[in-house]
Amino acid sequence: MTIVDILLRGLIVGIVSSITVGPVAVLCIKRTLNKSRRSGFISGMGVACADTLMAIIAFFFYSILHSQIEQYRHILSIVGGIFVVIVGVVIYLQKPSQRVNIDGSVQNTPWRDFASMFGFTMANFVTVIPYLLAFFAMFGVSSHEGSHDVASLFSSLLIIGGFFGGASLWWFSLTMLISLFRRSFRPHHMRTINRVAGVIIGLLGVITILSTFFTVTPNANI
Repeated sequence: MTIVDILLRGLIVGIVSSITVGPVAVLCIKRTLNKSRRSGFISGMGVACADTLMAIIAFFFYSILHSQIEQYRHILSIVGGIFVVIVGVVIYLQKPSQRVNIDGSVQNTPWRDFASMFGFTMANFVTVIPYLLAFFAMFGVSSHEGSHDVASLFSSLLIIGGFFGGASLWWFSLTMLISLFRRSFRPHHMRTINRVAGVIIGLLGVITILSTFFTVTPNANI
């Protein structure tokens, strides 16, 4: 894979793994509305940093199991695709229950905004790791054949850097969008975001399953 290809795959995983409106995103949206776009973005960066730390851990285990993953690549692609489709359906049907009120009474420092969201995201460690592993496998993200040379290290850094860039891009885009339409933003819009995210993630899972059956060169290394 080229440098651009490796970076792009990491970027996509970072974006796709972030585009949900669960409790974490609701809190970031609330801070954007209640305080400022900067507060929402800094909160989102806390989430992005926590996700990146978990992505490093997930990618470490993924790299260790690379040979086994390659051996059962097609089976794992189908299983991973089904898992991602299920995740997409759950996200689509998810109903954000927390209210979003525009209230300027909340006063937190940027550091507290960041730290609180970092800690809250890390608390979901057990559920996030399998989720990230599925996306790494689905997008064929890997270092150079599981080796430990300089090229492999550089490839891994590109993947993690791309992941962080993708997650950061999502939170920047979301908080920017919420800030621009803050006067007309309503709670039901969060459900719309969830539905769009669910459809996108579900389609990615379906594409992964279908591509497994139509692979021309099953033994080719990605």
